[in-house]
Amino acid sequence: MRRPLQVTLLVLSGLGLLQASLFTDLCLRYVKPGMRPLLILSGFVLLALGIVEAVAREGRKGHGQHGGHAHGTGPHDAEPHDDEDGHHGHDHSAVPRVAWLLLFPALSLLFYAPPALGAYTAARQPAKAVPEQDSFDPLPRTSPLPITLTDFTTRVQQDRSLAIKGRTVEMSGLVTPVSGGGSWDLTRIIISCCAADAQSVKVRIYGSSVPPANTWVSVTGNWHPGGRLGTESAPVALDSQTVKKIQRPSNGYQDALPFPSG
Repeated sequence: MRRPLQVTLLVLSGLGLLQASLFTDLCLRYVKPGMRPLLILSGFVLLALGIVEAVAREGRKGHGQHGGHAHGTGPHDAEPHDDEDGHHGHDHSAVPRVAWLLLFPALSLLFYAPPALGAYTAARQPAKAVPEQDSFDPLPRTSPLPITLTDFTTRVQQDRSLAIKGRTVEMSGLVTPVSGGGSWDLTRIIISCCAADAQSVKVRIYGSSVPPANTWVSVTGNWHPGGRLGTESAPVALDSQTVKKIQRPSNGYQDALPFPSG
C-alpha cells in the first residue's frame, strides 16, 4: 500500500468515526453513551493524521522535484543511488497488503452501518445470571408497576415474601422469538462497554400472539404461575394483558424501567 492510499485510509477512518459518533447516533448501536466522546476524539485524531501525512508528502515531493541537480550524463549517472537510509533503490515505506481490509469497516461506517444487536444475538445466548439478594424493599402500590427485567427475575426467584404475586407489572424490551411457538421472550441486551461483551436478560411472555422479531414493546401482565414462587423453580414468565409497540429507547442497551406511557 503506497503512501497516498495510507492517507486515504486514515481520512476515511476518521470520517467514518465522526459520521457514527458526532454527526449521527450510530455509535450507540455498538457502545455505551459514555464512550462517545472518545470516539469523536479518535475520529479527529485520525483525520488530522491523514491531513498531516498528505501535507508532508506534498512537501517531500516538491523538495525532490526542485532540490536535485544534474551531474552529467555518463553511464554511472543512470544507476540507482542509495537513499539517505542506506537502502538501494527500493521503497520500504509500504505496509502489508492485508491493510487493505481496514478500508471495509471505514466504508461501512460511512455508507452502511451494521444494525444494533437484537433478537439474533439474544436467541443464541443464555439469560444473564442475576445477583443474589437477601432482602427486598416493599413494592410501590402503583399499578401497573414499572419494573426492570432483572428486578422481576430477582423478585420471582428470590423474594420469599411473594410480593410479586398477583401484582400487575409493566416491562419493556425487544421481541425474541423462541422455538415451539405459543410464547416469546421479552429481552433486554446489556453491554458493559461495547457490543462485544453483550449479555441478555429475558422474561418469557405468554398469552399473546408473537410480535415480529426485534420489535420493541411494552408489556403489562401478571407472573405466570409455576414451581414455587420465591425459589429458582419459579419460571421467569409473564401472562400478558397488553402488548404495545414502542420506539427503541435511547437506553436500549440497559435494563431500564419502561418510559411512562402517553
